[in-house]
Amino acid sequence: MLAKEHIEDLLNKRGDVLSADGNKIGSIGEVYSDDDSGQPTWVTVRTGLFGMSESFVPLETARVEGNDLVVPYSKDQIKDAPRVDTDGHLEPAEEDRLYKHYELGGNRTYTEAREGTDADFAATGRAGTYDTDNTRGTVGRDTSGPTTDDAMTRSEERVNIGTEREATGRVRLRKYVTTENVTRTVPVQREEVRLEREPITDANRGNAMSGPELSDEEHEVTLHEERPVVEKETVPVERVRLDKETVTDDVTVDEQVRKERIETDGIDDTRR
Repeated sequence: MLAKEHIEDLLNKRGDVLSADGNKIGSIGEVYSDDDSGQPTWVTVRTGLFGMSESFVPLETARVEGNDLVVPYSKDQIKDAPRVDTDGHLEPAEEDRLYKHYELGGNRTYTEAREGTDADFAATGRAGTYDTDNTRGTVGRDTSGPTTDDAMTRSEERVNIGTEREATGRVRLRKYVTTENVTRTVPVQREEVRLEREPITDANRGNAMSGPELSDEEHEVTLHEERPVVEKETVPVERVRLDKETVTDDVTVDEQVRKERIETDGIDDTRR
């Protein structure tokens, strides 16, 4: 178990709580000491977003490593510990729940250990927040370190919101070939035979009488016609590129913050 002289150094250096394999579980929050012996018995670990969640961890088997505290528990086991208000003091019933979760003292509860059912636990008392001056009744500590004087520092959480960039998708520009039918109407010409008859006149009589009187004769005419001829060529029609632009959206963030309140007893002062 840690000695008292280790506590102030851990709190001032704002170290972290690590698991046995060296992974960070969270930052050190509050250290709770036994009311009777003054020995540190519990520490809170701040986890979650902005360290808003605090879980209790026993110091019975913890060790100091540099500015950090190493405990033999996993992050999941610590985050699953019973929820206990970090109000500066642990009640026996609260410590019973924590003892059972961490399986401390075998099958004994904290209450049984405190009543002296085992010599190893006989000196254990209720745990309160650690006080480096051994001043009983002091609840909490200054955020800058252990309580060192008769003043109390009031603190509150503030939400610091920033942004980070992350990849959300990839867009590729790709082209492929498709086939479609194109229909066009093209005019074509062709030659056809037309039979023309003309009477014998003085103008054509000579040509008509130039051959034999009776004979066999053939005469042929070659006919022509047009047909469609299709040629294809590839021509550029447009250029396509990918570009991106930045747009701005408004996102509403809803977060809870905690504030400490300071009350006074015995004087007429309502200030907070």
